[in-house]
Amino acid sequence: MLRYLSIVFLAVAGLSVQAQTNKIEFEEYDLKNGLHVILHEDHSTPIVAVTVMYHVGSKNEDPNRTGMAHFFEHLLFEGSENISRGEYTAYVENAGGTLNANTTNDRTFYYEVLPSNQLELGLWLESERMLHAKVEQVGIETQREVVKEEKRQRVDNQPYGSLLEETMKRAYHVHPYRWTTIGSLDHLNAAQEQEFIDFYNKFYVPENAVLSIAGDIDADATKDMIKKYFGSIPRGEVSIVRPSTPEPPQTGEIRDTIWGKDQLPLVLQAYHIPAQGSDEFYAVDMLNQVLSQGESSRLNRAVVEEKQLALFCGAFSFALEDPGLTLGFSMANLGVDPMQVEEAMNEEIEKLQNELITEREFQKLRNQIENDFINSNSSVAGIAESLANYHMYYGDANLLNTEIERYLSVTREDIMAAAKKYYVPENRVVLYFLQEQIVE
Repeated sequence: MLRYLSIVFLAVAGLSVQAQTNKIEFEEYDLKNGLHVILHEDHSTPIVAVTVMYHVGSKNEDPNRTGMAHFFEHLLFEGSENISRGEYTAYVENAGGTLNANTTNDRTFYYEVLPSNQLELGLWLESERMLHAKVEQVGIETQREVVKEEKRQRVDNQPYGSLLEETMKRAYHVHPYRWTTIGSLDHLNAAQEQEFIDFYNKFYVPENAVLSIAGDIDADATKDMIKKYFGSIPRGEVSIVRPSTPEPPQTGEIRDTIWGKDQLPLVLQAYHIPAQGSDEFYAVDMLNQVLSQGESSRLNRAVVEEKQLALFCGAFSFALEDPGLTLGFSMANLGVDPMQVEEAMNEEIEKLQNELITEREFQKLRNQIENDFINSNSSVAGIAESLANYHMYYGDANLLNTEIERYLSVTREDIMAAAKKYYVPENRVVLYFLQEQIVE
């Protein structure tokens, strides 16, 4: 149970720090069809990451057809006009490579990591996905069953599996972040083949994508191959309108209890925070690291070790393209009143609102951040993804090299101000996940 929840929280928090202090050289340009290309040469190992990020996530879906973006993450491994069903993975594995994809609220990301002499294979596969994917009934029906099984395994049959769904639908009432990437199976079952085709034709177009390649490449030869495989792909014919209605400020605490089969109580606090990359986001993110990073963090030390109220306690930034959330969480020890746990969590937040963190704690925090930057992007796939992220969300791939400066410019006073502004009861959702009592 603990291991699963740790994986869930770490996965959701995965968009935080994404750069390193050693400068990463790259070049970027646009094809005539609007495809943005980023290239990073790294000859340290004979491998290459071929990645494509599409600016489509769950927030781009029709509210009556949620789950489409995640569904396409699966569907677009079904093959293409030139790749038979089931052969996509075989091409990569037979070449000694790996592949995968993931979907968030904001984007969908596909990648292959291959021996560098197989670069052209990766480009061909991704160009087939962009231009010739099979969006047809047989694949749709197959992937419906795959998504159903994934939901059973990752949501329905996991401890606190509904945590994110229950949180998001209470924290958001207008913005499409109010549903999760898994979406509704009823919506997917109701969708007709033409709806899937329309989704593909709208979002899987070159001007809505970033092709990011990192590894053992020759830039000039790579550009020639990119032109060969992607240059003739036409632009889309449907304009893409991004969600523009902001979530109104929350004016009162939202509190609820979720009854289920989970054996230990879990307290969840969700505070609205600024969008990732905005000025105040960095102070909020550093505040969360003070609360939660490492065994000596404030929440772990106070709630778990000193007061022994919980098995674990932490908080992290659920960083999103539009304003996201801080998720604070604590699994209570057996027999402990969850209200006690919540009060202990609040005490630590109140300390940050009323007292500056110590100089020693602040320096430790800055050292942690610098260390994170140095250690992150240790793989070519990570570098390719970070470059694409920074370009897609901010229009500045070089933030890979410079974002650390934004963190290190945050002061102790900024952290206190963020706590006072955002970590207030009227700006939060509080959920108790409790075991349902069965009366025989």
